[in-house]
Amino acid sequence: MTPRPSPDLDHRRSQVLGTARRIAESDGWAAVTMRRLAGELGVTQPVLYSAFAGRQDLIDAVALRGFRDVAEALRAVEASPMARMRTYLEFAADHPRVYEAMFSMPSGLAFAADEKTPEPLRRAFEAISDAFPDADGTRAEVAWSTLHGLATLQAGGRLRADQAQARLDLAHRMLARQEAS
Repeated sequence: MTPRPSPDLDHRRSQVLGTARRIAESDGWAAVTMRRLAGELGVTQPVLYSAFAGRQDLIDAVALRGFRDVAEALRAVEASPMARMRTYLEFAADHPRVYEAMFSMPSGLAFAADEKTPEPLRRAFEAISDAFPDADGTRAEVAWSTLHGLATLQAGGRLRADQAQARLDLAHRMLARQEAS
């Protein structure tokens, strides 16, 4: 078990994460450098490295916080498939760079690896599983994959914006049909 960081380190990590997330959301991940973070926070780069081993560690931490946030957002709505689907897509649209860190950027996070999968990621998957239950989680994996595809293609401008609700309705009907099988 890893020892819990000191309160000062927790605060520093939180400040760095918030700043990295803000920069990424406004200017993209390429703009998130340890040098820029140090300048914006008024600290030296070694101070940043006392909180995060490197940029990848920082991006993984942003992704983990994103998984925590999406899990909370999903749990805040009823467990109906449509409510959870809509909430997931809204999260992805409202936080595109965080979503990018969660799914599109290189990551050291373990997905679908049982005990190695970080708790925030497991909680996010459980929130989807609650809306798409089955014996082994396959239905939730397909639901998540569908939502991820919709979110990614929509964010990339590869889907017609005026058809977002129609796509969501169709995905819901297709996944609900699986319930009856």
